[in-house]
Amino acid sequence: DSAFPTAVYFKEFKGYGDPNVYYYRKGSAASMLRADEVLPQWFEGARHLHMTGITPALGEYTADAVRKAMEQAKAQGLTVSFDPNLRRKLWSEEKAREVLLPLNSLCDIFMPGLEEAEFLLGSHSEEEYGALFRAMGPDVIVLKLGERGSVAYTGEGVVKANPYKVERVVDTVGAGDAFAAGFLGSYLNGEDVLASLENANLLGALATQYKGDWEGFPKQEELQRLRKGGASVTR
Repeated sequence: DSAFPTAVYFKEFKGYGDPNVYYYRKGSAASMLRADEVLPQWFEGARHLHMTGITPALGEYTADAVRKAMEQAKAQGLTVSFDPNLRRKLWSEEKAREVLLPLNSLCDIFMPGLEEAEFLLGSHSEEEYGALFRAMGPDVIVLKLGERGSVAYTGEGVVKANPYKVERVVDTVGAGDAFAAGFLGSYLNGEDVLASLENANLLGALATQYKGDWEGFPKQEELQRLRKGGASVTR
């Protein structure tokens, strides 16, 4: 869009803890996306659509655009996953809760972190979160538990996967996206829920060992070797 700029954000590394993140997205081209601009041809030839809660937070109309994209994908036979990816700097908590929770009903796979689950539904046990979110529509709930690994709730029961031990955390930004990529990359290619969770935990752990959101991603050959290597990940 020649009328609006491309958004940018910066990360400030302090040498300890999580980096500071600064967003410059207001008035960007992406923030102007409207529902009537979401076209059926976007989804032709695709099997799956993955969305996050960042896009609906970007502008006045983007929440409607995200909803339209999810509805259109479902109508064209795609499966849909959704990671709420809560970013409090992008909108108010009231608005975030108002928008994010209904989007859960439009996906097949819902992937919140434990903190995000509590934000959306209040304080409950992990099992209760699984049941409550599944009652809204998704077939699979994948709950990220941080240092405790992850757990999935499906119609066939509960599946838990242990975490990978990380000796040195460099940058946690992007770990959630890496987790989602790991789970979806396995699950959509026919692996069972446990193997998909283990792959997700591994990629999430790898992402924390490098500066940058994707620089820690391994090639497929290395990924398979690491998956066979056990519960500790050091590169």
